[in-house]
Amino acid sequence: MGKLDGKVALLSGGSGGIAFEEARLFLQEGAKVILGDVRDDLGRKVEAELAEAGGDVSYVHLDVTHEADWRSIVGLAESKYGKLDILVNNAGITIPKPLEETTVDDWDRTMEVNVKGIFLGTKYAVEAMKKVGGGAIVNIASTSGLGGNSHFLGSYGPSKAAVQNYSKIIALKYATDKIRCNTIFPGPIDTPILWASIGDTPESRRQFIDSVPLGRVGVPQDIAKGVLFLVSDDADWITGSDLVIDGGMRAN
Repeated sequence: MGKLDGKVALLSGGSGGIAFEEARLFLQEGAKVILGDVRDDLGRKVEAELAEAGGDVSYVHLDVTHEADWRSIVGLAESKYGKLDILVNNAGITIPKPLEETTVDDWDRTMEVNVKGIFLGTKYAVEAMKKVGGGAIVNIASTSGLGGNSHFLGSYGPSKAAVQNYSKIIALKYATDKIRCNTIFPGPIDTPILWASIGDTPESRRQFIDSVPLGRVGVPQDIAKGVLFLVSDDADWITGSDLVIDGGMRAN
């Protein structure tokens, strides 16, 4: 018996590596999964790969900044499966500029995707979850939102700090509806954006990896395993909490 048998999950940022690993784990644990993203070609490839492995998975175009898209994708979950149990807000963007180089457009776009997108997704997910007596929401933030970070000073860190605050508000507001909301704070994940932000040379990579207490940067599976725990019944008395997954970097 799987940890998510009979559950219906919606994952934004569905064409990315973290969402792919979340979906793979969710399907293995018995869930039905709907993926949403704006990168439709990649999203359909993810859908095909997961479906080929036997998963009940669908990909749908989702611009997280568009209210109509959220209304449509949550409606799809309800019309196709009769409910929505899980929402994971993965979608986010990074514009790694220092304050002096950050434009108003950079700031507005980052906040629109990283904060407004979570607001809209939660708004429509909560409506659906209340109908079935509860649910679980996980918002993906970043350790950049927990303190100063010179690489993401301009807009990214502040947007992820807002995610933490919003998650706590939702957790308290809807606890009596049995809707749980938690935040995951990934540390450095092995992506081109990470290496570009620190200067991608063999020496800079070595120095950065040496700074991680557990001796490596993260991979999408590290985050997905934390998400699976938080949306499962293993975490049914956890809400409004922060899970940092960073190889020990915040302990320094």
